[in-house]
Formats: sequence, C-alpha cells, structure tokens
Amino acid sequence: MTNKKKVVLAYSGGLDTSYCVKYLTEEKGLEVHSVLVNTGGFSEEELVAVEKRAYYLGVASHKTIEETSNYYSSVIKYLIFGNILKNSTYPLSVSAERVSQAMAIAKYAKTLDADYIAHGSTGAGNDQVRFDMIFQTYLPEAQIITPIRDLRLSREQEIEYLTSKGVDMDFSKSAYSINKGLWGTSVGGKETLTSKGYLPETAWPTQVTKTQEEDLALGFEKGELKSINGTVYEFSYQAIQALEKIAAPFGIGRDIHVGDTIIGIKGRVGFEASAAILTIKGHQAIEKHVLTKWQIYWKDQVSSFYGNWLHEGQFMDPVMRDLEAMLSSSQKFVTGKVFFKLMPYRYQLIGIESDHDLMSAKFGHYGEMNKGWTGDDVKGFAKIFGNQNAIYHQVNQDND
Repeated sequence: MTNKKKVVLAYSGGLDTSYCVKYLTEEKGLEVHSVLVNTGGFSEEELVAVEKRAYYLGVASHKTIEETSNYYSSVIKYLIFGNILKNSTYPLSVSAERVSQAMAIAKYAKTLDADYIAHGSTGAGNDQVRFDMIFQTYLPEAQIITPIRDLRLSREQEIEYLTSKGVDMDFSKSAYSINKGLWGTSVGGKETLTSKGYLPETAWPTQVTKTQEEDLALGFEKGELKSINGTVYEFSYQAIQALEKIAAPFGIGRDIHVGDTIIGIKGRVGFEASAAILTIKGHQAIEKHVLTKWQIYWKDQVSSFYGNWLHEGQFMDPVMRDLEAMLSSSQKFVTGKVFFKLMPYRYQLIGIESDHDLMSAKFGHYGEMNKGWTGDDVKGFAKIFGNQNAIYHQVNQDND
C-alpha cells in the first residue's frame, strides 16, 4: 500500500506524455496511472509497445481502453447524420476523437478515485481546452495538471530532462506529426505552418498504389453505413475501417483544412480521411433524394452548430443531446445504396437507389409532364404563391 496521491495521466507514449510520467513521479511524488484510449488509431502491436514504454518510465499501472465502438455510436454517427465537414472541408477527425478520449479518461479516473488528472497538451492548441472542459465536467473534484503547458517546455528541454533521468528512448522527431483515428488521420508539417504550401506525396500516411478505376457501392440503413460492395458489416465502425482500406490507396480524402482554433488563432492541418469523405458524401446524396426541402434546410442549420460546438469541446452541453435527437429523427428513411467510381486522387458519385426516393416515376419526371397535377393547377398555384409580392409592388410602385 502507498500513501501517495493518485494521478491519472492521458498517455500516448510520445515525448510529451513520457516527460509527464517522470515529472509527476519524481518531481511531484505522485502515483501515476497512465491510460491510453484507442479510438481506432492503434494496432495491437502499437498498444503493446505503448504499455511497455509506460511501465519502463515508472507508472504504477497502465490501462488501455478500447473505445472505437463507443466513439462511433456516441460521436461519429451524428457527424454522418449531419454531413458535417467543418468549413465545407474537414470531417473533424481529431476534435471528435479528443472529446471521446477525454470522456473515457475522466470516467476511468473516477473509478480509481484519483486526486489529480493530467494531460500532456501544450498551451498552443485546441486539445488543452477540450481535455480541461471535459475533465472539469466529469471529475470536478480532481485537480488538472498540465506539466508541458504550465512549465512552457520546449521539446529540447523535455529530452534533456528525460536523459538526465536515465531514460534511454528514441525521441527523434519525424518531419511530420501524424494522428490516426477511425475518422481520419491528421498530418502536420512545415507546409502547414504557413498560409501557402501543400504536403508532399511522401508525407501522406497512405501512399497511392491503386491506379485502375474501381466501382464502389455503399449501403446505408437509417443513415448508418452497413455494407460495402454487397458485404454486410455487423457494426458500422467496421464498415468505415474497411472503406478506408479500399479508398485510401487511391489518395482520396486528402486535403488541407484552414480554420479557427478555440483560442482564436487561425490554423492549417493536412488530413487523410477517405472513408469519412466518401461516407458523408454518399449519405448526403441519399438525403437529397429522400428528405424534403425543409428537412434538409433545418438539418443544415443544426449540423453547422453541432459541428462547431463539438470542435470547440462543448460536447457535454445538453443542447447537443437535443440536436442529436433531431438528427436521428431525420434518418428514418435514409436507406439505400450509393454508387461511386474511384480513381487516383478523385471519385465520381454516380447516383443512388432507394425505395424512399422522392424522384419516383409514379409522379412523373422533372422537366417533363407531371402526373400529379394539371397545367391549370400550376397557373392557380403560381398566382396565389406570388400574390403577396404582386401586392407589395403594386402598392409601392410609385416609390420604387
């Protein structure tokens, strides 16, 4: 038994969180319990290596929480329902992931009755805000410790400290920072630090190896991806993982996002998210056919707010549950198949098939004679529909 106070550390195995382990154990005298939350970005081999590294550094315990399924059902599902692409570009790959990870870490810290909860964020980015807000919401009794942010440490200072403690690990920095998860992979490098520049081919995590066209059919049931080319998946997150393997080697889903950070500065980040982009575009294509004009309009308003509020770490705001209920309700008839043609660096959306398609030939064809009304019906409708405009201009014609 130990009388040391407990701290739960959000641990990735990188330089920052490795520094945190040593600092919290040796300088603060705390009992460190590291936890890694897998949201689809780690292989089994990588998870084993991270755990081994944590114990080497001196943690009292290490926990891996498998969160991929819950990550999908509690967050990603609604990003699909809302067709959410921040600034019409970015599928919220990292911001959505951090929210899910922070909630899982806070819940775990509560089970350990932790006195402190810690993360390795710096003072420059969005993650510090996301972690802090969710930790203080779920576990207000635990003090938050952020050594890298609080001490304003440089990478070189962290390495120097770990070396002085006898830590023998390779912390050589890659030219590009990579963060991989179920909903995409972010890529940062020198090209994203300024307003001009595109990532070179070698920087992308998945190289382009497919050069021949491929047909792709995505099957949706009530808004969720369920099948790919006829293969049905028990869980939608498995379908997303399978789609990534099919499409990423084409170089589809690559882009650079420019947006506003939570702390008020502009930022650029590259990302590779072929499954996310194709899923959203396919889902949106079915919705265009099966939803009414006003369903689509109000979904767009709700989705824009939902995506921005999630990005800014406000996932726990109860209004988010209200918006999720609206998004879920809209998916009742979003069922069918979407057809794509995949090519290197691009895709074509061919069309959809759905029993709920409002372009049904039962009512005629757009641009041709409609079976649901007569020409006289339209004349009367147009006169009434434009009546207020006509009155306005007649009353005010002398003042135009």
